[in-house]
Formats: sequence, structure tokens, C-alpha cells
Amino acid sequence: MNEMIHVARRVLLIEAQALTDLAERVGEDFSQAVEMLLDCKGRVVITGMGKSGLICQKIASTMASTGTPAFFLHPAEGIHGDLGMLMKGDVVIAVSNSGETDELVRILPVIKRMGLPLIAMSGNCLSTLGRAGDVCLDISIREEACPLGLAPTASTTATLALGDALAVALLERRGFKEEDFALFHPGGSLGRRLLLKVEELMHCGEAIPLCHESTLLKDALFEITSKKLGITGVGNDFGQLVGVFTDGDLRRSMADGIAVLDRPIAEVMARNPKRILASALAAEAVQVMETHAITSLFVFEGEESRVPIGIIHLHDLLKSGVV
Repeated sequence: MNEMIHVARRVLLIEAQALTDLAERVGEDFSQAVEMLLDCKGRVVITGMGKSGLICQKIASTMASTGTPAFFLHPAEGIHGDLGMLMKGDVVIAVSNSGETDELVRILPVIKRMGLPLIAMSGNCLSTLGRAGDVCLDISIREEACPLGLAPTASTTATLALGDALAVALLERRGFKEEDFALFHPGGSLGRRLLLKVEELMHCGEAIPLCHESTLLKDALFEITSKKLGITGVGNDFGQLVGVFTDGDLRRSMADGIAVLDRPIAEVMARNPKRILASALAAEAVQVMETHAITSLFVFEGEESRVPIGIIHLHDLLKSGVV
């Protein structure tokens, strides 16, 4: 076996074992930490030095994006003034594998003086940090994946995983939903799928391709061509949509010969067209189009309405990034 492949597998197995051990240790202390975070009236402040600090930043980011206001406090900056960011009502999560990190230990008295609940995450719950915590989450490991036992590897993996576990537990207890997640990610594809509505993308007014049911097919073709959507809606005397006619319908109709062009469009249109509400999510429009193998939907104000107020095309959804 290639030596590098062997190294990679050994590292992954060591880190996987660290996570397995961690999962088996999760108990009442974890539940207590979750309750402390749920009771937090301020922000969750996560602090740690070095590699632990980098993991803390990720945990803070995950919590913030899943409904738990959180930010990272660098302990070295903290002892030089940034402790002023702490407020009554905050809960502090302090991370140190050894539990004796100098910069972290030096800010513990201030945290205690302010009466802030402290959740310690340490590989040694008998350490200074572990004993200072109102609850200590044990992140100890059997060994680091680094053969020298020096570079934080399995220990940081375990810390990160436990941080994810806290964030997900809080997410579930808060009843956090996809829609809530999207609110914090409006620039991402998920945000677009969960926030963008049909009414924001539809063509309306003069841009809607429509003709009367008595219109000859050859005249209706001008409506299809001029509106550039490959379709026209067909309305009755009351402006209600009674059918649609597409480029594909034209090709099928021409099988009957050129004489079909002089027939009223009502005779060759497709009846009972698919529809969607203006208030529906754009992602729902995509689903309807995929289900029925179509590329356009006429848009209506309400369930009972029969007069279209717009039309949405698959190209609009592609441009928006919903698809």
C-alpha cells in the first residue's frame, strides 16, 4: 500500500475513534449546557486560543446561523480591553484542551465577577478551566493523529464535533426551520429557494402573452413571437384563462396541414393549463414545471381567480439562481 494512503487512513481512523469515544461520553453535562444556552438572555460568547480559537470561530458561526446569537472573543485581545464586549445575560463557552491556557485562565476571574454562566470545554475537567466552569464538557481523546502527539488534530476534531452537537441540539429545541435559516442566508442558494416568490420574478402587464379564444391561430403566432416566451394564454370574454398554446402545440398542429393556421385557437389550444399563485415560492414553480414537463406557468392572485396577473418562465427561475 502506498505509504501516504496508509498515513491518511491512520489519521482518519484515529479521529473517527475520538468521535466515537466522545459520543459515548455525552451525558447529563451536555443537557445542562444546552439548558444554560437556551436560558441565555444575551449572546453566547465563545473563546479559545490558537487552534482551539479557530474551532471556536466556527462554532460561533454555526450557532449564529442557526438561531443562537453568538460571537467569538479572542482571549488575548480580551485581557487588553475586549472583555468590554461581555454583557450581563451572556453565557460564555471557553475552550482549552489542556484547561490551563494562560490567556484563557486570566479572563476567568472577570467572567466570574460578572456572574456570567461558564461552560468549559476541556480535555481535563480537573484543570483550572474545568473547575471554573458551571459545567464541563469533556473533549479528551486517546491520542492525537499527529505522530509526534503535538499538533492538535483529533482534539480539534472532537471539539468541533461537540460544538456542532450543541448547535444542532439548540436548533431542534428552538424549533428552528428552513425558513428561519434562509433569513440568515439571503445571499445563498438556499435563501433564494426559500425566500424568493413567484411575484418577484413573473412577467406582468403588457408582457403577458394573451389572446382571445376566437383569435385565428395565424394571428396568435404574432403574440407568441412578440412576447418571446414560446407560449400564449387564451382568454374568454371575461379575461379568464381557458387554455394555452405553445411552440410545441404548433408543431403538433401542423401535422394537420397549413390549413390549421386559419382555425380559431380555441380549437387547437390545450385546456386546463397548470397555474401557480403569485405568493408561492419560486421553488414551488420549479417543482410544478418539473412534474408536468412544462416551461411556463400563468400566475394568479388567489385560488379562485381565473384572470391571470402574470406569467413565469423557466428561464426566469434559472436567472434567479433558484434552479
